[in-house]
Amino acid sequence: MDQLKSGDTEDQSGRGEKDRLKSGDTENQSGTGEEDRLYEELELNIERLSKDTGNSPDIRRRSIKLAFPGTESLEAAILFTDGLADSQAMLDSLLRENVPPAHGVFGAADMLDYLTDSVIGEASVDRIGTFPELYEHLLSGDSILLLKGSAVALAVGTRKPKARGVEEPTVQAVVRGPREGFTEVLSWNTAMIRRKIKNPRLWFEKRTIGQVTKTEVVLAYIEGLVSLEVLTELREKLDKIDTDSILESNFIEERIVDRKLALFPTVFNSERPDVVAAQIMEGRVAILVDGTPFALVVPALFVQFFQSSEDYYQGPIFSSLIRMLRVLAFFLTLLTPSAYIAITTFHQELLPTTLLYNLASQREGVPFPAFVEALLMEITFEIIREASVRMPRTIGQSISIVGTLVIGQAAVQAGLVTAAMVIVVSITAISNFVMPAFNLGIAARITRFFLMGLAATFGLFGLFLGTIVIVVRLCSMQSFGVPYMSPMAPLNLSEQKDTLLRVPLSWMKRRPEEIQKRNLVRQK
Repeated sequence: MDQLKSGDTEDQSGRGEKDRLKSGDTENQSGTGEEDRLYEELELNIERLSKDTGNSPDIRRRSIKLAFPGTESLEAAILFTDGLADSQAMLDSLLRENVPPAHGVFGAADMLDYLTDSVIGEASVDRIGTFPELYEHLLSGDSILLLKGSAVALAVGTRKPKARGVEEPTVQAVVRGPREGFTEVLSWNTAMIRRKIKNPRLWFEKRTIGQVTKTEVVLAYIEGLVSLEVLTELREKLDKIDTDSILESNFIEERIVDRKLALFPTVFNSERPDVVAAQIMEGRVAILVDGTPFALVVPALFVQFFQSSEDYYQGPIFSSLIRMLRVLAFFLTLLTPSAYIAITTFHQELLPTTLLYNLASQREGVPFPAFVEALLMEITFEIIREASVRMPRTIGQSISIVGTLVIGQAAVQAGLVTAAMVIVVSITAISNFVMPAFNLGIAARITRFFLMGLAATFGLFGLFLGTIVIVVRLCSMQSFGVPYMSPMAPLNLSEQKDTLLRVPLSWMKRRPEEIQKRNLVRQK
């Protein structure tokens, strides 16, 4: 190419437009009729774009002229979104010296062919013919090349989003293991999974969900390992989603769960690529959503929420002890306040005499019953916890520690609560943070209040009754057709190698058969 005659960059703030566009109504962008096709007139395409985007200043345009020796120059325009596209990459491709075609360029169609085959050096070049396609590429960070006399445009892959870099996960931190976590950029997240699983059978399925946001959602699974029933059900649920916006992975999670008001989570989420890769290797399906560092994994089992990636980076004995500690912490955070209320209110004979005298002496000046006392302390602690999360990080931790100590000590001295109740609530709160899955901790926090009410009304009988109701509820739940409590209910002894205990890796020769039954052999 001999030269490019660059035009001036046109101002996007102008409001002028023709009285009418070449085709009828342009308000409806959801259809693919004649009104959505690009025009051969370059000016009409620019006016349509300006009208649909409201002359937004971040939609930038650069007018140029493409000229070859012995041929007439063609007017063209480069469109890109400021902040999302690396527009310089495309300009470099067009402005560099290129050998003109031997056969000559005679029209817009020939020019598009030549630019695609010999000039533009970007890896991704797509031909588009409708305005919905143009907006999808333009607002995703691609650069658009429009030519006068052509109803076909080129979408060049120049995406360069401004995003947070790959950092260590802050929620699911480990002592030993990889330090990288997912980011808000979908392509980076898929690349991190691909780096973990270098196999062509790792397939990615892309979907666009959200009529307004046009959010990209990707399904990741290994062909030959994934359960076809789970994959089919997931596809059907995703295809039924009809909403304006998908802003975070929870927008997907709430729409694919079997029970919308289920307290215990039936979809697993993680911000660690190693965890998601390990789940995919067991036959599960990962759901990656653009704009969030948290990936979803289905199906999810109850025991899965007690497992951490660090369990497989440490020895089996230590990992098994830690898992049992997590189970103990779950029961402590669920039952400790209820058991204390039931025993001190209805079953004092179960306490040793010395401890009973100490508790009785502490309660002499307390005007509230044990249930009100526990409820007051639990609500106060929840307020402090939420306040510490919303406060600036520089003062949040110090405020939460000082607030807890000051309020607890002042409440005991004022005679509002007993010191034993402060200890019970503290143990309950600390045990809640032992569980690696934050959403399971939320379920335990909510269920705790339900059990406290039963214990205050019926004593230990109410506590046992509430526990039975919870167990029956858990055993009746499913996650994409898989029993939620498996392999414990229904009991499968051969699948107990990686549940509450973790045997050496060389002993785990088979994948969990409750997830899929197509390829169970993990190692020989």
